[in-house]
Amino acid sequence: MTTATRVLAISGSLRASSVNTEMLRACALLAPPSVHVTIFEGLGSLPHFNPDLDEEGVELPASVEDFRRQVGHADALLISSPEYAHGVPGSLKNALDWLVSASELLYKPVGLLNASPRSTYARASLRETLATMSTLLVPPALLDLPLVRSMVTAERIAGNPEIADRLRSALTSLRIAGEQYRLRSAEWREVVASAVL
Repeated sequence: MTTATRVLAISGSLRASSVNTEMLRACALLAPPSVHVTIFEGLGSLPHFNPDLDEEGVELPASVEDFRRQVGHADALLISSPEYAHGVPGSLKNALDWLVSASELLYKPVGLLNASPRSTYARASLRETLATMSTLLVPPALLDLPLVRSMVTAERIAGNPEIADRLRSALTSLRIAGEQYRLRSAEWREVVASAVL
């Protein structure tokens, strides 16, 4: 039995009615059985990044431990973020800062969704940050999806045939990349285990 590709979806918005969050929820609705999409709900509970709390021997805050565990368990990430003042929202950048010195994100496939094509600064900044963190940006899963005001729920987004097709295509690309990532990770663990023995 083939294991479903695990995609951790992260919204860069903390708003209760965020189109970015709803777009990720639409992905969960549209995902085939071979893809399992989990929405990360803890962005707002992460403490401000402090390198002093991220040193060896220091106990990490529980919310950070949980975040890293979820990222590590995922085969791929899918991020949808708004743009604030020509930049990435502070809450999302803060979350990524907590992953800089960790290994959970290394070479992990990442897709990016953009609900507003005018939001070019945040997208470019996010791509630069993720590339610097040695992730694998998956080109077919880097989408600009101009959503109209009527698409305010996951159901309405998923019900739009054109948008739904593009989201399904992105999920397929992440599934393929996630399967390759999982295979490489398993091979790497075998090499490490052999070296230890």
